[in-house]
Amino acid sequence: MNLLSVLPLALVMIAGPQIISAIFLASSRDAKRSSLAFLVGAGLAVLVALTVWYVVFHTVRAAGNGQHKNDGERHLIDWVVLLVLLALMAMIFSRRKRTQPPKWMSRLQEAKPRFALGLGVLLFLAMPSDEATMLAVAASLAGHGKPWWHLLPFLCLTLLLLALPLLALLAFGQRAAAALPKIRNWANDHSWWVSEAVILIFVAIVVSDLLK
Repeated sequence: MNLLSVLPLALVMIAGPQIISAIFLASSRDAKRSSLAFLVGAGLAVLVALTVWYVVFHTVRAAGNGQHKNDGERHLIDWVVLLVLLALMAMIFSRRKRTQPPKWMSRLQEAKPRFALGLGVLLFLAMPSDEATMLAVAASLAGHGKPWWHLLPFLCLTLLLLALPLLALLAFGQRAAAALPKIRNWANDHSWWVSEAVILIFVAIVVSDLLK
């Protein structure tokens, strides 16, 4: 298990309400400030959650003494990750028919930066799918003895993907503004199977590691 293995899970992190909220904010009256506030809130939430989970599983792995016991702790963590991933797949599949965005999202057109900041924190800390994804990422890296800073590229990629609507707006202006609603609708309808495919790949990696 290495850093490159967990990076694709950043797609799972932003699929659903997260990227749809980012698109709404990029189309809002105060698009730049609100979008930046949303990214700051999301970044803080993900950093804190990843760190907490990393400390938990690093402590579990450190409890082992000797090579054989360390291997046992690593395999235990891999089993936890596998179960979490399977639960995450079931969770995403059960929500696949929710094609209409929540009513509160329509208010994002008028969102202020303070509201966007809080939304960024809430969406990544309170969403079970994101918590499960961050647990899997942190546990995988901590369980295989990787240093804490290996979490940072995953965090940065998550924020980069989340920033794409704002970056498109800055780069292409009105053309991007016209295309964002279509992209939002596509993401709302199809993001679930993208998440399932990414998770399935990671499941295969974890199973392969368990069979070693």
